[in-house]
Amino acid sequence: MARISWNRRVLILIGFVALSLATVLLLSPIPQDQGYHRFADGRSLLGIPNFWNVVSNLPFVLIGAAGLRRSGPVSQRVIFLGIFLTGFGSAYYHWAPSDATLIWDRLPITLGFMAILANIIEERVSEKAGALLLWPLLGLGVASLLVWRFTDDLRLYGWVQFFPIVALLLLLWLFPPRYTGGANWLVAIGLYVIGKIFEFFDASVLSASHLVSGHTLKHLFAAAACFVILRNFQMRKPLGAAIRD
Repeated sequence: MARISWNRRVLILIGFVALSLATVLLLSPIPQDQGYHRFADGRSLLGIPNFWNVVSNLPFVLIGAAGLRRSGPVSQRVIFLGIFLTGFGSAYYHWAPSDATLIWDRLPITLGFMAILANIIEERVSEKAGALLLWPLLGLGVASLLVWRFTDDLRLYGWVQFFPIVALLLLLWLFPPRYTGGANWLVAIGLYVIGKIFEFFDASVLSASHLVSGHTLKHLFAAAACFVILRNFQMRKPLGAAIRD
């Protein structure tokens, strides 16, 4: 990207943010499908309803706890706090699926995605900008959930969950890295996408395997993505690339 000036790269990023938000707002309101709460695997074990969808959240707790033991910028710590709390929030939701419990599943996930976006901006674009944007982004994540709960409209929440993934790809393309291991972000995205595919085929996977559902595998692949992020932070080395501060 050497032929594109730094300022033009920033303008491309800002334009993409504005265009994506405008596109979302032009869509018709998206209500929460109540069929979402009906998962294929409702088996109980050891007195725990929906056992495998509940216990498959344990890896999030372990990975998040390991990440929280690391020192680092606030954005990095919020990433692992989000992963850690996702283990509890998702388990709570799957114990008794409903809109009322779903918000506690989505809240830490939202915080984690927003913190990832702020962290990548901090490391690739501007340290000051990333640090300053962290709190507004977290606030936007919380606001998206409040909009959903009070208006039954998932448009903003959908943007908060999926925009950081696309923005991450754009940031990796436009701006130089400060650390090795940039490809690990692509691996994490790939694992997460595979998990979402398994989630879509929840019942089909259970019917074919007779052992595990697609949603349980979604948890495991998403946790694998989180583990890749953890290992990236643990193993990467500075490259010495300059960024704006």
